[in-house]
Amino acid sequence: WFLLLQPTPLCRGLSISVTVWLTLLLVFIVAPAVLGVSLGVRRLYMRTLMQIFEWATSQMEMEAKEKNQQLYKPYSSGIVAKEPPLSVQQGIQGLRGSASCLRSEPEFEMADIFYFCRRGMESIVDDEVTKRFSAQELESWNLLTRSNYRFRHKSLRVTVLWGLGVLVRYGVLLPLRVTLAITGISLLLVLTTLVSLLPSREFFLSEKVHRMCYRICVLSLTAIITYHHRENKPRNGGICVANHTTPIDVIILANDGGYSLVGQVHGGLLGMIQRAMVKSSAHIWFDRSEVKDRHTVAKRLSDHVADKTKQPVLIFPEGTCINNTSVMMFKKGSFEIGCTVYPVAIKYDPRFGDAFWNSSKFGLVNYLLRMMSSWAIVCSVWYLPAMNKEEGEDAVQFANRVKAAIAAQGGLVDLTWDGGLKRAKVKDAFKEEQQKLYSKVLVGEQDNVSNKHSEDENPEEE
Repeated sequence: WFLLLQPTPLCRGLSISVTVWLTLLLVFIVAPAVLGVSLGVRRLYMRTLMQIFEWATSQMEMEAKEKNQQLYKPYSSGIVAKEPPLSVQQGIQGLRGSASCLRSEPEFEMADIFYFCRRGMESIVDDEVTKRFSAQELESWNLLTRSNYRFRHKSLRVTVLWGLGVLVRYGVLLPLRVTLAITGISLLLVLTTLVSLLPSREFFLSEKVHRMCYRICVLSLTAIITYHHRENKPRNGGICVANHTTPIDVIILANDGGYSLVGQVHGGLLGMIQRAMVKSSAHIWFDRSEVKDRHTVAKRLSDHVADKTKQPVLIFPEGTCINNTSVMMFKKGSFEIGCTVYPVAIKYDPRFGDAFWNSSKFGLVNYLLRMMSSWAIVCSVWYLPAMNKEEGEDAVQFANRVKAAIAAQGGLVDLTWDGGLKRAKVKDAFKEEQQKLYSKVLVGEQDNVSNKHSEDENPEEE
């Protein structure tokens, strides 16, 4: 209105444009989000994108066929011709040959070195851990510059289409999404503060406010989410555990139900949001000094799940973001409490945008801008049946059983390795295990059990 009062035509034009923009935003996006209604525009948008991607791929394939060349650069995997994993004894025996079998006493041989050298080189070139912390490779190009490193033969038509896509993503979608994100966060800060001042029905209204704001934030990413088996949704007095790909996992799940979040207290904008949320809902925030105190964390979690009026706790036991191709080791802390666990599997479709947050490469703001400048975030969420610790089962076994169920449902690789290897050094215990296995060979003990860490091609053998 301030611009509308200005006499210049430019100010009046800008005022009319802003008014039209905000009206369309309110009527067609914010209002349906508040009411929980979908107009079907995002589904239509996804189908249209699929048709465009298929056309672009066919054009690139025709170009490659005319030049009698490959369309795709080969993956880095497949460089090493791997053999089925063997035990240390079997691998070394294969190098020594039949002559060593005739010796009465086992002893060290120079050929033994080559077994460990080979396994180490295989792990360096193509291990099963390091590649889980980089962007997932695509089978076809999605017209994003950030994912075109292995695609060749882009014709003039495809190049023009890519240019139009840049204009749409950065000229239309990005401003719209930033506006929606600011709207959602602002409403969350204001409404949660107001709800906390009400004397009654606080938690009921708090859940409605959170759901509404999360829906707006989902729209800011053009997230297209398919929820399966809603009858298995987490209930009060339990813990919801899920595989972790991105910080927006929280928004994806909270869009369909209320959760109490667990995390460390932060500063800045994130800290402001945390303080506003905890005023009207029973979230669990820890100070930096409390995070490493396992007893304090377990006590607060136990007290929370013991209160059946509180929402289920949402936890990501991996402790770090994985690129949605696998599930890595679950920390056992949340499985020691003894309550019902509700597993959830989340699978993203990388064709529309890579949801993985590589925190060692991108800051949070940079990452969110990359998400908002992608085509869309498309994912499926499966609610698995509730699981409880079985008789005679310890926390580690329970965590592995839950992890295996999530991996199987989401079509992910089930790995035993700790996601902390993303930044931490290799534990000496893993190296010592290899040494113990080799010492058994030297003293003549039988070892017919395959080394499970060798199966995973771990980087510890480097």
